[in-house]
Amino acid sequence: MEVPVRKHIVMVPFMAQGHLIPFLELAHKILHHNPTFNITIVNSPLNINYLRSTIANDPSLPAHIHLKSLPFISSDHGLPPNTENTNGLSFTQILKLFHASTALEAPVRAFISDVVANEGSPPVCIISDIFTSWANEVARSFRTVNYTFATSGAYGTAAFFSISINQPHRNIADGGILNEFPVPGFPESCRFSTTQLHPYFVAADGKDEWSTFLLPQLSHSLNSNGWLCNTIEEMETMGCEALRNFIKLPLWCIGPLLPSNMLKKTSGLDTGSSIISQRSGKLPAIEPKKCIEWIDSHPQGSVLYISFGSQNTISDTQMMELANGLEESKKPFIWVIRPPIGFEHLNGGFRPEWLPSGFEDRVKSQGLVVHGWAPQLEILCHRSTGAFLSHCGWNSVMESLSQGVPMIGWPLGAEQGFNAKMLVEEMGVCVVLTNGVESTIGKEEVKKVIEVVLDKNEDGKGNDMRRKATELRKLIQASVDGSSNKAMDDFISTILSN
Repeated sequence: MEVPVRKHIVMVPFMAQGHLIPFLELAHKILHHNPTFNITIVNSPLNINYLRSTIANDPSLPAHIHLKSLPFISSDHGLPPNTENTNGLSFTQILKLFHASTALEAPVRAFISDVVANEGSPPVCIISDIFTSWANEVARSFRTVNYTFATSGAYGTAAFFSISINQPHRNIADGGILNEFPVPGFPESCRFSTTQLHPYFVAADGKDEWSTFLLPQLSHSLNSNGWLCNTIEEMETMGCEALRNFIKLPLWCIGPLLPSNMLKKTSGLDTGSSIISQRSGKLPAIEPKKCIEWIDSHPQGSVLYISFGSQNTISDTQMMELANGLEESKKPFIWVIRPPIGFEHLNGGFRPEWLPSGFEDRVKSQGLVVHGWAPQLEILCHRSTGAFLSHCGWNSVMESLSQGVPMIGWPLGAEQGFNAKMLVEEMGVCVVLTNGVESTIGKEEVKKVIEVVLDKNEDGKGNDMRRKATELRKLIQASVDGSSNKAMDDFISTILSN
C-alpha cells in the first residue's frame, strides 16, 4: 500500500527571537489541527541551533517540525562575527541585519528546488514574516502560494504599516494640538501622536536606510495570498478592521500563540516548569525554583515584574531613576536588568555605578534584581504578580494579558508605542510611564505610577485595570476553542484547497 506524501509547508521567520518563537508556536498549532503536514522552518545557522535546543527541551512539540540551516555569514554584511539575530544589537546594527536578511533568499530558493526534486512538487505553501516578504516572489516562481504572518497584533501592525507608507505625521502643521494626527485605515477619531513614534519613523523620507529595506517588504507582503495574525478577533476589533482595511486580503486571527500550560493560572513551579524551554530556549540567570519560592512569600497581586524584553534596554540615567522610584515605592518587585543602552556588549558585565550606591544590598528584602534571564512565564502565571512594567512588545503583551496582569508601558521601538496606545485607550489595562530611551523620567513619576497600578482600593484605577485585564484573560482563554480554533481550521482548509 502506497504511503501518501505529506504536504509540505516552509516557514521563513525574520532573524529575531520575537519572530522565531511565534513561528515555532504557529507550526505547533498547525500540526495540532492537522498532523498530516511536514513543516520546515528555515533560517541562519545560529537561529536554527537556538530553535533546535528549544525543540529538544520540549517533548510536546510534534515530530514533523523540521529545521533547515541556511548559509549566512554576518561579516559579509558589515556585522560582527556570529551576529544572526537582533539580540544585543544597536539600532544601526539592527538596520544592517534587516538588509543582510535578504541574503537568505537565494538559499531559500535552493532549498525549495531540493524539495521539488525530492518530493516531485513544490511546498503546498510558504509562510513568510512581514520582514521576509521577498519569499512571496520565491513562492510565485515555484508556482505555489505565500501567506504573510504578522507576529505582532493587528492594531500595532496596521499602524506600523500605514504610518510607514503614508507618513501622515508629516502633515502636522506647526503648533498642531499635541502633535496628533489621523492614520489612514483607522477611524478619524483615533488620533496618534508623534510621541508614540520611534525616531526612525520621524526621520524616514523613503530614501533612508530603514525605508529602503522596509517599503519593498511591505509591498511584497501586500501581494501575498493572505495574512495570519497572532491576535484574537474579539480582543482587537478596531485593530483587525484597520488591518483588513490596509491589506485588503484574507486575514486569519490565529492567536494566542502561547504554550498551552500558560492558559491555566498557576501558582507554583510544577505546573509551569516546561514553559521556559518552550518560549525562550535559554537558561535563566536565577534558578526558577528560587524565584518561585521568593514570589510565593508575597501576597496575591502585590509584586511588580519589570522586563524590557530580549533586545531592549534603557539609558543609564533612566535606569538610575527607575531604581530610585522602585525603592521609594516600597513595593515588592522582580527586575530583569541588562546594561544600559550603549553598553550592551561591555566586557565585565554590569557596572555598579549604573544603579544608586548600595541599591542591590538595600532592596534585598524588597525585590529581586536579576542580571540576565528570568523565568518570565512562571512569574506572569503566578498569583502574586500584580503588574508588569514592559516595553509592550507583542509577545509580552499576550503573555501578560493571558494571565490577567495589567501593565505599565515603556515602549522602546518598533510598533510598541502603538501597542501601548491600544492597551491604554481601547482596553484600559495599561498606564504609560514614558516613551523611548531619550525621554526624561524622574523617580517621583516611577513611584506614582507603581502606586496607582498596584493600588488595591476598590474604587481606584488599579482595581479597574485588574478587572479589565481579567476580562481579557477570559476572552483569550475562550478563543482557544472558539474564534482562533475556527480561524485555524479555515486557514488549513484554504491551504488544502489550493
